[in-house]
Amino acid sequence: MSRIIGAMILLLIVASCGGGGGSPPRNLDNACSIIKQRPEYLKAFRATEKRWGVPMHVQMAVIHQESRFRSDARTPHRFALGVIPMGRQSSAYGYSQALDGTWDDYRRSAGRRGAKRNRIKDATDFMGWYMNQTRERNGVSLYDARNQYLAYHDGHTGYARGTYRSKPWLLRVAGKVQARAEMYQTQLATCRRAR
Repeated sequence: MSRIIGAMILLLIVASCGGGGGSPPRNLDNACSIIKQRPEYLKAFRATEKRWGVPMHVQMAVIHQESRFRSDARTPHRFALGVIPMGRQSSAYGYSQALDGTWDDYRRSAGRRGAKRNRIKDATDFMGWYMNQTRERNGVSLYDARNQYLAYHDGHTGYARGTYRSKPWLLRVAGKVQARAEMYQTQLATCRRAR
């Protein structure tokens, strides 16, 4: 009996130490702090910058807006009559909040069959792939966090049609993404790890 209790206590201790897989780093307003806490993020940002040309600060600003750096982020539930659960608002999931269909397109197109939305290296690679399509289809610079975010949110066709123009809330959010990208860029210039 005492072995069972001892094993249960050990299991509880191990379980309490291991968590945090989906938890974000602390101090999301400091790019240097983020990459210091999570060196794997820096590795992923650099790999995406090298492969796709999307600057680290743009990647970071979009991830901040989409998931606040939570690997398991999901959209809120919808409710009928305010109480009956009707599923999630969309299939968006993970760091990049990629939708199921867009994620499947990415995995086929980029040859990343085993990619997962809750892995930072896959999420940043997805963003690089998507933002390059935005550049090719809509002429948006990879350094233009505001317009990249508008196309990321409304899709390539929606962006081309200007659907964001009738969404003042989205224009405000895109402005915040741009401001955060600029803040992260300034901070990254001072980080020893980011150079």
